[in-house]
Amino acid sequence: MAAERVRAAGEAGKSGPYHHGDLRNALLAAAEAVLAERGVEGFTLRECARRAGVSHAAPAHHFGDVTGLLTALAVVGFETLTAAMREARAGIEDPPERLRAIGRGYVAFARRYPERFRLICSAHRLNHDDPDLSDAGAAAFAELETAVRLVAGAADPPLAGEVQVAVVNAWSVVHGFSHLLLQGQLAFFLAGNAEAALDDLLQGVLNRLTPTPAEGGRSDVVPGLPAET
Repeated sequence: MAAERVRAAGEAGKSGPYHHGDLRNALLAAAEAVLAERGVEGFTLRECARRAGVSHAAPAHHFGDVTGLLTALAVVGFETLTAAMREARAGIEDPPERLRAIGRGYVAFARRYPERFRLICSAHRLNHDDPDLSDAGAAAFAELETAVRLVAGAADPPLAGEVQVAVVNAWSVVHGFSHLLLQGQLAFFLAGNAEAALDDLLQGVLNRLTPTPAEGGRSDVVPGLPAET
């Protein structure tokens, strides 16, 4: 998998400059390190080449320009995210628990690879018309969408109605939660129990899709208020 090759290249690069092997992935690993230190605005091909120990022309030869290199790294990011969600939900048949597991996998990805997480959410300096980026992003989103569909017992695409709203809600929960964690804005509230807090938030999505017996599936019941008799 491309994401694992990039990780391996990054580990190898810690011991010295690049000498031989998979130059493309060595440059991607260098790019991730530059991104972590300088952000998107300070990102340059020349610095990536210096980190990898190759000529300044090498990144352009493989990726064309800064946008090409960052887009390729974003593809790796989406692949890593998809793998994290699939690993988290492996062997889980219960639809609600599958959704919770995928949410935990999403957050785990963000915490382990913060720069990849930030990059895949960026609208800046990425080629959003790149087919590899589109395919990788669609595969990641499909994990979340499928999990919601299984809870709702919904048919195949296109998205519509309550299921569409639930997918957006679930995505907003896991993505927003991940972002706040990385910003350090949840530490005071969570007291170290991030997983339980995430499960509670996703329960709100599940409640929209699976009404409690007391509600009888009625849409006129307002959460927190007693149903009319």
